[in-house]
Amino acid sequence: MAMVAQHHSENSSGSISKHLDSGKYVRYTAEQVEALERVYTECPKPSSLRRQQLIRECPILSNIEPRQIKVWFQNRRCREKQRKESTRLQSVNRKLSAMNKLLMEENDRLQKQVSQLVGENGHMRQQLQSASVPTTDASSESAVTTPLHSLRDASNPAGLLSIAEETLAEFLSKATGTAVDWVQMPGMKPGPDSVGIFAISQRCGGVAARACGLVSLEPSKIAEILKDRPSWFRDCRNLEIFTMFPAGNGGTIELLYTQTYAPTTLAPARDFWTLRYTTTLENGSLVVCERSLSGTGAGPNAAATSQFVRAEMLPSGYLIRPCEGGGSIIHIVDHLSLQAWSVPEVLRPLYASSKVVAQKNTIAALRYIRQIAQETSGEVVYGLGRQPAVLRTFTQRLSRGFNDAINGFNDDGWSLLNCDGAEDVVVAINSTKNLTAGSSALSLLGGVLCAKASMLLQNVPPAVLVRFLREHRSEWADFNVDAFAAMSLKSSTCTYPGTRPARFTGTQIIMPLGQTIEHEEMLEVVRLEGHSLTHDDAFASRDVHLLQMCSGVDENAVGACSELVFAPIDEMFPDDAPLLPSGFRIIPLDPKSGDSQDVFTSHKTLDLTSSLEVGPATRHGAENAVSSYNARSVLTIAFQFPFESNLQDNVATMARQYVRSVISSVQRVATAISPSGLSPTMGPKVSPASPEALTLAHWISQSYSYYAGTELLRPDSMSGDSILKTLWHHQDAILCCSLKALPVFIFANQAGMDMLETTLVSLQDITLDKIFDDSGRKALFSEFAKIMEQGFAYLPAGICMSTMGRHVSYEQAVVWKVFAADESTVHCLAFSFVNWSFV
Repeated sequence: MAMVAQHHSENSSGSISKHLDSGKYVRYTAEQVEALERVYTECPKPSSLRRQQLIRECPILSNIEPRQIKVWFQNRRCREKQRKESTRLQSVNRKLSAMNKLLMEENDRLQKQVSQLVGENGHMRQQLQSASVPTTDASSESAVTTPLHSLRDASNPAGLLSIAEETLAEFLSKATGTAVDWVQMPGMKPGPDSVGIFAISQRCGGVAARACGLVSLEPSKIAEILKDRPSWFRDCRNLEIFTMFPAGNGGTIELLYTQTYAPTTLAPARDFWTLRYTTTLENGSLVVCERSLSGTGAGPNAAATSQFVRAEMLPSGYLIRPCEGGGSIIHIVDHLSLQAWSVPEVLRPLYASSKVVAQKNTIAALRYIRQIAQETSGEVVYGLGRQPAVLRTFTQRLSRGFNDAINGFNDDGWSLLNCDGAEDVVVAINSTKNLTAGSSALSLLGGVLCAKASMLLQNVPPAVLVRFLREHRSEWADFNVDAFAAMSLKSSTCTYPGTRPARFTGTQIIMPLGQTIEHEEMLEVVRLEGHSLTHDDAFASRDVHLLQMCSGVDENAVGACSELVFAPIDEMFPDDAPLLPSGFRIIPLDPKSGDSQDVFTSHKTLDLTSSLEVGPATRHGAENAVSSYNARSVLTIAFQFPFESNLQDNVATMARQYVRSVISSVQRVATAISPSGLSPTMGPKVSPASPEALTLAHWISQSYSYYAGTELLRPDSMSGDSILKTLWHHQDAILCCSLKALPVFIFANQAGMDMLETTLVSLQDITLDKIFDDSGRKALFSEFAKIMEQGFAYLPAGICMSTMGRHVSYEQAVVWKVFAADESTVHCLAFSFVNWSFV
């Protein structure tokens, strides 16, 4: 055992290593160990030729056998792996210890809450038994429904300090106590891999959310990040510190005026006049707490505040405690009263929901500081060589520009253009706007025009709709309009669309730049390939590049909204490129009971008959759709266009017509992707409401068995509704096309739509000849007579084309006729592409 211990030891006199063959131990001198360390440091890879060269060039290693040197390097590598693993395990252990401490504190808080509820229950029972006149006990509400403080309390520093200390006490009672009745937020389960522990309020004044988690940053750094609210809170338009002075106990008191954006065009924005108190507790914890003050507290421009509704912030803030070994435990509380009475009834769930506050404020804050922590540690890698801070700035600029367009504040220079209140699309102009970013400044001769609208969607999953809009831009966008905006930003002159016509080739290439740690948001560059329609400049590039931000594409993730925001950008992608964002925002509303009849009468779904035509669904189909996804959402669209003064009216007309066209396309897409019948992401809905799809699946399977003599699907899946589900999830791409003069596809399973990179709404626009290359078409045409005569044929391996222009290889294609129920009428042709993959 002593020799084994020596085997791992190194000191100034050398080291000992065991010989590979003889089992004896070899002693190295200190000089030899130093030389070997130098070689290992420079060339850690064992198969490196450079390592062999360095060994040969080192005289002191010439008397050591090569196999002994190999053993030394093996031992060295093992020791390094052990050190790394030990460091990793120590880090994990510290994290688990901190999380265990956090969970124990949360458990203690829950026990206190249970005891309080038991006491309140007993008190209520005594009142009921005594049948006395009920009295109002507001003791449990005192911490959460605190009235606003009078300005006379804030007329001097002593009064402000008193308010600050009271705010601190009430905030701590919410963060670690039982002042608010917290319940776990739906969809957010705590665990070792979760971001943190999230809770929302019930039965309290206003709406509140709470989060606690572990972050590998020091408390002072976390406080610095979170106090800079515009950097992480996308809805924050402006935060101005009016007054700041020391509190006398090492802390600071600040009076803040904050403006936030409205998420839609249907309601005014909110602002806050608050006191923020930063201090350190006796146990070393850092606290940043905040609450509203009374009074107007108007910002620098009183006229600008008229566009805002004053909201109230009840005691909220951050409790940050240092952890042993580094990092911090943070508690976040957001408690607001957003004056929901001032918005249309359909939007009130956005302003009266604790879940929405948690998604937009609390979870966003914790995610952001965790993102910064990972970027600081070097765990995040982004594309195109960009630094994380640069890409984060791009996403913030896209979001801020889009919010500016939606809100159109007067103090930014926006004014409505000929709006009588009856227009479905609102057009606003900004003649003073310069697109400035760093050293780049683009001064437009006329200004910027924005066409925007909001609409209510019924029974459409926001994540599915945004994902479709991102992946199938040609379904709703006009390439010439994209090219117009891109060319205007390049040249600072606005040529009216159509004077330099181009054609979109259908190729959309998405190049990822980066994404957040939970993949809830992506930043990417989109290249749209275009060709000129004139011979004069046929060889000139007409490609359009867009910087695009996409979020909320995961149906199972917890998020405030789903967004697709994009802006034309130069192909060189400079860090200070001017941006003019446009896009879509879809915000889910809480499900409203009793909407079944409304959804049925106002919503159309995709009726999957044998021809897959878009038409009204049956009543049962609508009712099943409601049962599967009974929710509403509000869609906000905003598109910005640069213009010259002499072309303002032309650009305004074009913008209004274009946005109406986009709305029409989105409505058509939303109709098709609603979760009734087959959906490109949710699979088939097997029920009596979709007999046509089920019948078609039976016809496909039975016809294949008749011609091939084998079963297409497993025998145990041939009964009942399971045949449709099995066909939908079949590994081979199965497609059906009509038997017309120009055959078009009428059905595809999930693999088939993945192969074609399309959806059911676009499937009927794809003709059979478009997906094959020349050799594939020749093979099909040569076998076509055999197919019609014998009903079945095998096509050799080949290449076909997706709708996005990508090549797809397949080992074999099987073609057969699909008979209807009478077994005499040929309904369609079916194709099965075996072992397909993108080339």
